[in-house]
Amino acid sequence: MTDLEYRKRRQLLRIRGRSIAWVPPLLLYLGITLVDLNTTERFRIISWIVLVPGIAAAICGVWATAAFAGLSVVTYIVVDSAWPDEYQAGLADFVLVALGGALATLASAVRVRRERQMLHIRDIAETTRRTVLRPLPPVWAGLEHAGVYLAADVDARVGGDFYDIQPGPHGTRVLVGDVQGKGLGAVETAAVLLGTFREAGYHEAELATVAERLEVRMRRHCRHTTALGRDDGDRFATAVLLGFPEDDPGTVEMINFGHEPPLAVGPHGVRALPSGDGLPLGLGDLVADGPTLHRVPFGPAETLLLVTDGVTEARDAAGGFYPLADEVTRAVAADPGRAEPRRLVRRVRDGVLRHSGGHLGDDTTVFAVRRAAGEGPVRGRLRS
Repeated sequence: MTDLEYRKRRQLLRIRGRSIAWVPPLLLYLGITLVDLNTTERFRIISWIVLVPGIAAAICGVWATAAFAGLSVVTYIVVDSAWPDEYQAGLADFVLVALGGALATLASAVRVRRERQMLHIRDIAETTRRTVLRPLPPVWAGLEHAGVYLAADVDARVGGDFYDIQPGPHGTRVLVGDVQGKGLGAVETAAVLLGTFREAGYHEAELATVAERLEVRMRRHCRHTTALGRDDGDRFATAVLLGFPEDDPGTVEMINFGHEPPLAVGPHGVRALPSGDGLPLGLGDLVADGPTLHRVPFGPAETLLLVTDGVTEARDAAGGFYPLADEVTRAVAADPGRAEPRRLVRRVRDGVLRHSGGHLGDDTTVFAVRRAAGEGPVRGRLRS
């Protein structure tokens, strides 16, 4: 059972914060007992009471399941004894009910233990993610932003999606990316890239130099993991590096390392920024020239929407991909206010979950950022 399915089931079995998991097995217990008592000897179903602890094992705790198992055994004895000897179900069915209750209690204990382990793993994954993705205020370094990370429902494993905003004396820089693969190795690689970005993004005057530092650090990290004998030394990462220069508020600088092209979303529509003409980080030594620096016009009312491939590769039941640009275009055309970062991120998140039926094939990150209205780019900046 995936983490998403587990949370949905828990919500269905609670009303106003209280568990009602005991209700279905109780109703089944009452139904079987009443039917057996109010029908003729030709329709004896008291042995069906073995289903009661079986149902409880799937949705109740261990003690509740054990209680239903004991209640089923006692009820079987009482109800069966109320019939004449020739119509009693007898010892064989009694053994069935008793053994079924014991096995149901054991199954409930195994299920509860597994669920606790899953929750523990999820907590570890969430703690790891928060260690890598530091919390940011909604308005930071002259930028208004919003982001959401959705873990894929596959074995509760963490992935390598990452994003950050770094203010500095040369303007505010933004990095959004996705490390190839999953697991702690991918998170480690994301942490390495973010650490380099936070230093280089602050100190380096040119965005192209920040990009070079990221590429060199990625290659060093791959060589290090290979030297340790690990099998993930050939990792790479797609990413988009953005710069918001102080002296030109109508322009955004962008370097794309093979990532999904950002969308500029505003009241006048949606347009795609230049595509990923650069190779992913870690593969830069395959070409002589580095990735191209693009300077793109960026209106004050526009929001940049950046996503990882968990969004664009989300599939519906028929196998169709999520139409990100079309969905965002329709949403903004109906209400230009949806270009606001929080609303935009919420719209894309809900759209992806609805399109995929809640089953994500990959970790999914949605990040939106724009210049904060009425705030200069230096506000909130960290000064040395």
